Amino acid sequence: MDTECRIRPIRQEDNPAVAAIIRQVMTEFGAVGCGFSISDAEVDAMFESYPAPGAAFFVVEHNGVVLGCGGVAPLRGGDAGTCELRKMYFLPELRGTGMGHRLLDVILDAAREAGYSLCYLETLEGMDQASKLYTKHGFAPVSQSLGNTGHSSCNRFMTLDL
Repeated sequence: MDTECRIRPIRQEDNPAVAAIIRQVMTEFGAVGCGFSISDAEVDAMFESYPAPGAAFFVVEHNGVVLGCGGVAPLRGGDAGTCELRKMYFLPELRGTGMGHRLLDVILDAAREAGYSLCYLETLEGMDQASKLYTKHGFAPVSQSLGNTGHSSCNRFMTLDL
């Protein structure tokens, strides 16, 4: 499937599909309620929430259907050199196709181009496939959260020197 997929910047008309993906995946992993990104106000307006410079958001599309997403933005409450990998979610049919590696490469390139020196992410125990992907890309665990993301229910934190 990955040769048939394309990664592109989000467009405003992608907002409903991206919101549905976020809600479906977060619910699948039991990440609902306060302290999870499913509750972020930006979920319904991802296009508007990632203005350049300093932020970028991408979708993975297959035959005109958005099946995955992810982006980067300044880490709220962090220093100017730190960005956060945000809202990287794939529907089940896209997982295991290699698109996670491709999308993560695109996101990290955007972070470097924006001048960040450190990328931070938060995830959950149970999202093991995602954690393996991050580790393969050089992310390393850190013992506590950074910045002020508002995601107090996340329990895995990782960083990557860019």
